[in-house]
Amino acid sequence: MEVLAASSSVDAGIACWDLRSGTEHLRYRSCASPPHGLLSISRRFLASSQLRENPSSCSAPIFFWSWDKPQVQVRSFPAEPIGPMVSDSNGAYIIGGGALGTIYLWEVATGKLLNKWNAHYRSVTCLALSEDESLLISGSEDGSVRVWSLLMIFDKVAREVGGNVYIYSFMEHALRVTSVVSGHGLCNSIVISSSEDRSCKIWSLSTGSLLRSVIFPSAIDAIALDPGEHTFYAGGRDGKIYIAVLNAEWDPRRNFGKFINGSLSDQSKAITCLAFSSDGVTLVSGSEDGIVRVWNTMSEQMTRLLKYGKGPVSNVVIVRQPINFSHLSLSRKQLNLLLPPPLDRYSDPLESEVDFKAVKVLHQHYNHLDDSCYFSASVMNSQIKELQENASAGAMEMELERSRIESKRAMQVAQQWKKLYLDLQNTCVNEFLNGVDIDAK
Repeated sequence: MEVLAASSSVDAGIACWDLRSGTEHLRYRSCASPPHGLLSISRRFLASSQLRENPSSCSAPIFFWSWDKPQVQVRSFPAEPIGPMVSDSNGAYIIGGGALGTIYLWEVATGKLLNKWNAHYRSVTCLALSEDESLLISGSEDGSVRVWSLLMIFDKVAREVGGNVYIYSFMEHALRVTSVVSGHGLCNSIVISSSEDRSCKIWSLSTGSLLRSVIFPSAIDAIALDPGEHTFYAGGRDGKIYIAVLNAEWDPRRNFGKFINGSLSDQSKAITCLAFSSDGVTLVSGSEDGIVRVWNTMSEQMTRLLKYGKGPVSNVVIVRQPINFSHLSLSRKQLNLLLPPPLDRYSDPLESEVDFKAVKVLHQHYNHLDDSCYFSASVMNSQIKELQENASAGAMEMELERSRIESKRAMQVAQQWKKLYLDLQNTCVNEFLNGVDIDAK
C-alpha cells in the first residue's frame, strides 16, 4: 500500500488517501506548510515546517504527527522560520533550510541541533539528498544551487584546509531556484534544478559542470525524475506538466521546445508540486486550484482526481505503507521513543566542541521494524551507559539466581540427610525393641 499525503500553504491540515483506491484516511489538523516543507520520517511519522502567521514574526514551528492520531504530537520552535526540510531514509536526522539562508541539521533521536551553517545569501527554498545520502543539495532565492558534503560539515580540519564548505556552487540560474532533485541508479551523479527563469538545468556531480539547460514556455515550480531515468517532469505555472528528455530520444517534430517531448494537461491552474510512485508509472501533481491529480505516464492520461479542499496544494508526498505502531504490543515508554523530542532551538555550548561522528548501528527490533539507523556519538555514549547499567543489573540478577539454586540444592541435601537420619533412627529403635523382646523372653 502507498499513502498519498498533501498539504497546503493555508491552515487546511494534511489530507491522506490510499493512492490505489483513492479512499481518504485521516486528515491531520493544524498545518500550513511551505513548498517542500512536508515529509515522512522513515515512514514512522509525519513532519512539516509551518508558515509564519505574522510576517513580522522571527520564528515559526515545526510539527510532528503520529500516523494514527490527527492532533499534533510534538511541537518545535527553531531559531528562524524553516521552509524546506529533508530526512535520510533511516530517519536518523532532519535537515531544514532557514529564511535567512542558514541550514540546520538535527538528530531525530535526541532533538539535538548537531550543526548549522550559513549556506546562502537569501532564503533556502529547496533541499535534496543524493542517493547514497552523503551529499546535500540546496537551492535558494539568490538563484544559486550548492552541493554539500555531510561528512565535511563535521570535519573542522577539512573545512579549515578546504576553505569553502560546499563542494560546488552553481550560479547559472537568473532567478529564484524552486526545486532540486538528485539522480539515482545510472544517473546518481546528476542534479536537476528548476527556477522562475523558466529553465531546468542538469548538473554533473562528478565534474561540477552544466550538462544541459532546458527552456520551458512557463516558470517551473516543481520537478520529478522518472524512476526509469529516461525523462523528467516539470510542473509549470501555466498548468502544464512538461515531459523533458533525460536519456530518451528527443522528437524535434514536437512544438514544445528543444528537449521537450510533450506535456500532461487538464486545464488546471499552476502546478505547485510533483511526486512519483514507486511503480515508476504513477505521477501525482498538486496545483493552486486545490486539486490533487494522479497521472499514468505511459498513457499520459489522468486516472484520478482528488479534492484537497480550500487553498492551493503546496506539497504532495507518497509514503510506502506507513508504519502504524498502534497494533504493536509496546510499552508506553517504547511508544514515546518512536516520536522525536522537540528539536533544539540552539546548540548546546557545552557540546559545541564535540565531534558528532555518525555510527551505523542496528535499531532495536519492534516485531517487523528492523531498519538500521545512524546515531551521533552522544546517543551512542548514552546507549553504552544504559547497556552497562543493564549489564550490572543483569549480573546482580544472575548472582541472586545462583544463590537461589545453591539454597535449593542445600535444602535438597538437608532433606536427604534428614531422611537418612530418620531411617537410621527407625533401624536402631527396631533393633533395640527386638533386643528387649528377646531379653524378656
